[in-house]
Amino acid sequence: MTAGDAPTPREAMARLTAALTDVVSAHRAAGGGLLRFMEVCGTHTVSAFRSGVHSLMPEGVKLISGPGCPVCVTAQRYIDALIDLGRREGVTLTTYGDMLRVTGAGGSLELARSEGADVRVVTSSMEAVEIAAAEPDREVVFAAVGFETTAPATAAAVLAAQTRGLGNFTVLAAHKLVLPAMQTLLADPNLAVDGFLCPGHVSVIIGAEAYRPVVDSHGSPCVIAGFEALQMMEGILHLARQVVAGEARLENLYPTVVGSQPQPHAMALIERVFQPGDSAWRALGVMPESGLDLRPELAPFDALARFDIVLGEDDDPPGCRCGEVITGQCEPLDCGLFGTACTPVTPIGPCMVSSEGTCQAWFKYRRHEMRKGAGA
Repeated sequence: MTAGDAPTPREAMARLTAALTDVVSAHRAAGGGLLRFMEVCGTHTVSAFRSGVHSLMPEGVKLISGPGCPVCVTAQRYIDALIDLGRREGVTLTTYGDMLRVTGAGGSLELARSEGADVRVVTSSMEAVEIAAAEPDREVVFAAVGFETTAPATAAAVLAAQTRGLGNFTVLAAHKLVLPAMQTLLADPNLAVDGFLCPGHVSVIIGAEAYRPVVDSHGSPCVIAGFEALQMMEGILHLARQVVAGEARLENLYPTVVGSQPQPHAMALIERVFQPGDSAWRALGVMPESGLDLRPELAPFDALARFDIVLGEDDDPPGCRCGEVITGQCEPLDCGLFGTACTPVTPIGPCMVSSEGTCQAWFKYRRHEMRKGAGA
């Protein structure tokens, strides 16, 4: 490379890795302990495994997965309600594909479909609206799962159904808000997190300044980064520099995509249709105002109310440690089911079902460590 030439991606990664190693080495030389940074985004999780970011972490830095996979954080009580709905006569349940194989107390949506339930995979909430319009004799329910990223699309679908007078369209609202989860994790004395690699997609909707309370009230560094390996590595380097310097700041390294303030049109949709409500999360329990409920004036589009369903309790599969995985308390290899009874072909927990699940990512990109660990 000549003077003035831009570094190649390989050269840029080597520089970032060297810089991170220098920062961490100085930290350890001064008596500092292990630095634990959490990514709170399923796309970050998969990207880190696929691109080998984990293998570039110097000794003294650990990147752990948080509750950033929408399917994984959805408590079993919602899965059970969806399966109940799917098995009802005259009901068409529409859902994104990742939800099909998540198990509840009564099996899965995939099993229900094989037994005759009308369960259809859609690629958008508006597709569910079109099904309701085309089949007025069917009750069409949309499984509204996801964070702030997908909530505007659900809101748009509800408003479209209202405008078109589709009385046969409802949603089971199970949307989650990312900030309450981060704050709950920080309040756990048993979980040491030194900083957050904040989710890019969610940040587009809520804006960078949404993380200000995490920084100011909890003293936890927050860095927003993109999804490429170089972007993630730069984010981790910035987190390490903050911790070593004894600082807690909010940094946006993804400014071409993420603004400082919320996306006005998306937030207007969310606020028009939803209001914050208590919500059950896998492993984290019921957290106040951590989900999105339909506003009272839109109650006719609430599937739980329409079909008189009361959410039950959660009874996760025996031996499954998905809840601990998504809260950084253990790694997939610590679960006795991982890679044996639980695989992408025969998933037991949602972390193995979802394409953004930590367990599935481990299985795809790091399961050689399981064989190595066996030492055989």
